[in-house]
Amino acid sequence: MEKPPFRQNQVCGSWLMKERLGTGGFGHVYLYQNQETSEKIAVKLCRLELNAKNKDRWSREIQIMKKLKHLNVVTAKEVPEEMMHIALNDLPLLAMEYCSKGDLRKLLSKPENCCGLKESEVLSLLNDVGSGIQYLHENKIIHRDLKPENIVLQDVNAKLVHKIIDLGYAKDLDQGSLCTSFVGTLQYLSYTVTVDYWSFGTMIFECCCGFRPFLHNLQPVQWTSKVRNKGPKDIMAVEDMNGEVRFSTHLPYPNNLSRTLLEPLEGLLQLMLKWDPAQRGGGPNPDTKQPQCFALLDHILNMKVVHILNMTTTQVHSFLLSPDEGFHSLQQRIEAETKIELLNQELLQETGVMLDPRKPAAQCVLDGVRGWDSYIVYLFDKSLTKYSGPLTPRTLPESVNFIVRETKTQLPLSALKKVWGEAVSYICGLREDYSRLFQGQRAAMLSLLRYNTNLTRYKNTMFSFSQQLKAKLDFFKTSIQYDLEKYSDQMQYGI
Repeated sequence: MEKPPFRQNQVCGSWLMKERLGTGGFGHVYLYQNQETSEKIAVKLCRLELNAKNKDRWSREIQIMKKLKHLNVVTAKEVPEEMMHIALNDLPLLAMEYCSKGDLRKLLSKPENCCGLKESEVLSLLNDVGSGIQYLHENKIIHRDLKPENIVLQDVNAKLVHKIIDLGYAKDLDQGSLCTSFVGTLQYLSYTVTVDYWSFGTMIFECCCGFRPFLHNLQPVQWTSKVRNKGPKDIMAVEDMNGEVRFSTHLPYPNNLSRTLLEPLEGLLQLMLKWDPAQRGGGPNPDTKQPQCFALLDHILNMKVVHILNMTTTQVHSFLLSPDEGFHSLQQRIEAETKIELLNQELLQETGVMLDPRKPAAQCVLDGVRGWDSYIVYLFDKSLTKYSGPLTPRTLPESVNFIVRETKTQLPLSALKKVWGEAVSYICGLREDYSRLFQGQRAAMLSLLRYNTNLTRYKNTMFSFSQQLKAKLDFFKTSIQYDLEKYSDQMQYGI
């Protein structure tokens, strides 16, 4: 019997097809909503023209998906019975939880992210995708096609959560040898079981900087022949104006990362982006058996960092806290870096509440909140009544600086796109800088209001006490006067 054509608003019992969500290597993904319960699911439908090898991959994806259960891996669901008839061949459907916030590629494509995501978003990605990859590896599964298009976003309890999808190229290590071929997007894949390390490292780099690390504009053959010559610690390669490939061991500017995070993140990428698969990831720790790259990832995620905006210079300072560091120690470090004496430091939270010097320095770090763009402490100098600078300007990207200096020099389109992107990033950064200054000013005003409220309360309390004392004094005077009169009467007339 010939299957009916797939069409918009197709109804399967109580399920209504709302839209096509995307197209993968093996099939199309559609959004269905239950008209009775409003539940939404994503249904992946296999293409008719798949060859035998890809049909086997399709079946394997469904087998793998059904046995996985992790917050950061999309969950497979039972296919509603009403939908069984829409399969276009003898292959089963795959039903999954629906993630409504799109994929990571969509997020990266936003203009404000052209030079990388915010630090809090990068750390969230590290936590979620890193956890998902480790879960897959612990279950003896390699994904083999990790890329931004295969990371979807879901709102879970008002928090954005990353989930890994599309295990069509995944390999179950219990079922055969390790993968030995390139599949999917070349920039995101490499040979052997460490394929996921390379892909994850490439994804992290793009999330930090807005572009893939290794000559992303070149054709695959050109790309591999040049990048294979990189050093063991090189994490990026760019082609200069003369066509020469230049490698670097550092993350490029501009990016949205704090100084404290840059060095350990570069170390993580140096482990994940080694060309030699035997060295990639750094090998397992002899004691914990955990790969060194994931041990370093855990260290990064567990770092307690306080971010402080110096309102006198507009500069953000980041301090990595030791486990039991006291508040006095933090203030000494602030004094050394900002030259604001300890006694003149006033540290305010965004609510205008002053930090408590009796509590540890960790009071500056909120549980579950990462990134200097998410939570910041405002530093004021109590010795100054007017902040006249000098202010620390945001660094102008070199490419933008170049076109400002060389106004008549013509650049190729690819270079112009890079300049435009960095200019947009610079302007967005300025906007955020001013926004933080306004937030700091607001914190100061809230602090003053709190002082005023306290002073008013103390004044009212003092006035109340004063009235009580005055009443007691009047009563005392009246009593004394009464007693004196009685004593006088007793002296004159006797008792």
